[in-house]
Parts: sequence; structure tokens; C-alpha cells
Amino acid sequence: MTFIVHISDLHIGGTDFNEDVFFNNVDTVNDLNPDFIIFTGDLTNHGYYAEYIKAMEYIKFFKSMFFSIPGNHDARNLGYETFQKLIGERNWARNLSSKKEKNDKIPYDDTLKKESMLKNNGMKEIIKKSDFKCPVNVNNITLVGLDSSEPDISDGSVGRPQQLWMEEILTDSYINSTFSIVAIHHHVLPIPKTGRERNILFDAGDILKSLTDFEVNMVLSGHKHVPYLWKVENTLFATAGSFSSLKLRGSCPNSFNTYEIEEDHVEAILKPYRKDYVLLGKYEF
Repeated sequence: MTFIVHISDLHIGGTDFNEDVFFNNVDTVNDLNPDFIIFTGDLTNHGYYAEYIKAMEYIKFFKSMFFSIPGNHDARNLGYETFQKLIGERNWARNLSSKKEKNDKIPYDDTLKKESMLKNNGMKEIIKKSDFKCPVNVNNITLVGLDSSEPDISDGSVGRPQQLWMEEILTDSYINSTFSIVAIHHHVLPIPKTGRERNILFDAGDILKSLTDFEVNMVLSGHKHVPYLWKVENTLFATAGSFSSLKLRGSCPNSFNTYEIEEDHVEAILKPYRKDYVLLGKYEF
């Protein structure tokens, strides 16, 4: 079994950042002792260098392995450069083991391309996993982090080069039956109870097709501060609420998600701040 905590939208440095909520939620996360934590963007509120310095001190309180991508707020005021300098790469991929025995960086390499997955015209042939694959190995995980932020605007985009890079990684995962997770700040699918739709990915349709073509097991995002779970074909799309910002819609509290990944199913749980846990969904492979 692999146990993951998914947090998002801290907004450190903003007037709406609630330090008490942050530290209470950190204690809860640490008590859960997840295999790793996936953070899906908006670490800072304005992308200022000073906010990043403060954020680095805050995230040290998490005790588990921590993987982070930037959000639209992080890319403001040259924050996209600061993120890479102080936090790490803005897009990345890892091979992980649930037993914490492996955390291997996956470099971009053309040799990852599997010719059996390609037609002569270069378009990927859609082959269902059930046609040729072994059961998904949930103890070995391919984790891909995408940077969907654009400097100084709220809208998001993955872009064709990054999409092709992601597809190369997912091809290898697809063939080898590893459990695949893609983390991206902007939502690929609209989120209910968030008002008029805006700030979705410019290229959401293309990215959605890639994710479902390769039957990615889970896609994790943030951005809207509202937790939700969609299932499209064989892929779960999970969004996390805000971990520690007061910018909340209606009575939606601060929260984070957890995912228990078993041999034949995923169970997604919502952990609202100082409220009872809520089952978001349980889905079989």
C-alpha cells in the first residue's frame, strides 16, 4: 500500500495566510506519516523573493518526502526564476518506491520512446492497457510534475514541448505498468461550486487527451481552493482545497487530501480542518 498526502495553495506571505491553521494541519500530516507529500502550487502569494525565503522555513516542518510544483501566484514578480533557484525544478519526473527505497530522477531521454506505441505518421496508437499489460504495480510509482504557470497572469498552459516530454515519460510507465501520477497546478476539468469558469489551462483539451490516452492513474491539482474528484475513463482527477489560506468559497474549510493506493483500488479522503474526514471516493482499477 502507498499512502500519499496532497496539499495545495498555502499562499505564504499574503494577508490571508493563516499560520495557526498551517501548523495544525502540518501536525495532522506528520501524524499520518505519509510515504510522500505532493504539493500542487501557490506556495507563495506574490512570488516575492522574501516570501520564498519564508516559505522554505515553513515547509521544513513537514517530515515526509516533499514534491512541489509552482502555481500561478508563484510565477509572479519573477517568482518563476526564484522557485527554480530556491525550491527546485519547475517541472520534473521521478520513479518512486512506496517503501521509500527509491527516488530516482527521470531525465529526458529519446530512448524512452517505445516504437511499438507509434504509428508511421508519429501519432500515438491508442492501445488499452488490458490488451497487453500486467496489473498495475502500485509499489512503483511514476510521478510527473508539470509547470502550468505563466509569468504574472492567472491563466495556465502546459505547452507543446512540455506535453511531449510528459508523453515520453508516460510511455515508459504505460509499458511497464507502474502506477502513474501527474501533478499540475491548474485544473484540467472544471470544478463545481467555484463560480464562472476561468483560469483553466489554455491547452486543457490536448492535455486531457494525453492523460486519458496513457491511462494515467491519478491527476492532482489545486488552484480553485475547492476539493473535488472526477473520474474520466480510467483516470482520477483530484483537486485539493487550500491548506492554509483564508481565501475560501462559502463554508468550504481549509483542507487537504489523502490517497490510499492498494493493489486493486484507490481511496481518496478529504481532511477538513477540525472537522470529520470525508470520503471523496473509492475506485477500483
